[in-house]
Amino acid sequence: MKQSPLHDFHQGNGAAFVERNGWTLPAHFGDSATEYDAVRTGAGWVDLADRAALEVTGPDSMEWLQGMLSNDVQRLSAGTGVPAAVLNIQGKILADVCVLRTENAFLMILDEPLAPGVVEHLNRYLIADEVEIADLSGEFSVASIQGPRAAGALADVLGLDAPPAAKLSHAQVERAGGRLRVLRTSHTGEPGFDLIVPEDLLQGMVEAPASRAIPWIGLDAQETLRIEAGIPRYGIDMDADTLLLETCLENAVSFTKGCYLGQETVERIHSRGHVNRKLTGFKIERAQVPDAGDSVLDGDRTIGRLTSAVASPRFGCPIALGYLHRDYLEPGTVVAVQHDGRTVRATVQALPF
Repeated sequence: MKQSPLHDFHQGNGAAFVERNGWTLPAHFGDSATEYDAVRTGAGWVDLADRAALEVTGPDSMEWLQGMLSNDVQRLSAGTGVPAAVLNIQGKILADVCVLRTENAFLMILDEPLAPGVVEHLNRYLIADEVEIADLSGEFSVASIQGPRAAGALADVLGLDAPPAAKLSHAQVERAGGRLRVLRTSHTGEPGFDLIVPEDLLQGMVEAPASRAIPWIGLDAQETLRIEAGIPRYGIDMDADTLLLETCLENAVSFTKGCYLGQETVERIHSRGHVNRKLTGFKIERAQVPDAGDSVLDGDRTIGRLTSAVASPRFGCPIALGYLHRDYLEPGTVVAVQHDGRTVRATVQALPF
């Protein structure tokens, strides 16, 4: 199992650890409910050590990436970014990524367990292109500040009075003789900033007094916040058998740019006007939280399945993400969820909740 560079730091802060996707990360720091409230009302640190950065450089990098990713990267200028997906030839998702344009390169931010497969996949399509792909894992780590007071917390930590304002905008910041990148993004439905930090600067940054005033948020609270925000996670709510337009990631695709790998399938579905199933939200009218994999029913007919579920403090009931047949996607539609041999009433919700 891989460990965060901050593993010992977290252990000293009372973290209880859990394994996820080959990583050992904090599940909580004693009270996940308090951690949840910190993000909803103030700001909290999130350890995103299981995120990776791929750097794409070379004179052909823009044109080549334009043909490899679902979104339009040619329109990016330095300091901006877009969400995108890496697709196979059938239009199915190999990874969801955040693409950032810097002064002389592109950065692709994605889940670290997906990085080796994505690099291998992309390298297959490097023929005569002057492009280099470098995995920056081990050089940089990612930490995030999330919450409505994230900008103030960031100012305290970095002395940055004017942080990136637009979604996925980013800037390089000098600190303690090194450089880190600050990215405006949310993993919780609240405002937030990711800090892509050289590992040799990370420890000193989080141990500074201003940083220590910000509580740390474990995976338990993160998962609740993620699901309430309707944010799908690769390997849980989508995988290599999922079509891009079956998810709620419409902002990760351009329907006006030129050809790219997987475009034929995406365009065929787009011109048809619908997919047969789509990721949506559910409110469950029962105190017990259902399980991932539970069936969604209309009478005796199976019309979908759940992928993520949690007890929601915000809505006061269990909520879930899952795939549902297109005939039932209208918000407010009443369906049933089969859990532990019983069926419970649920209503369909648009995402985000």
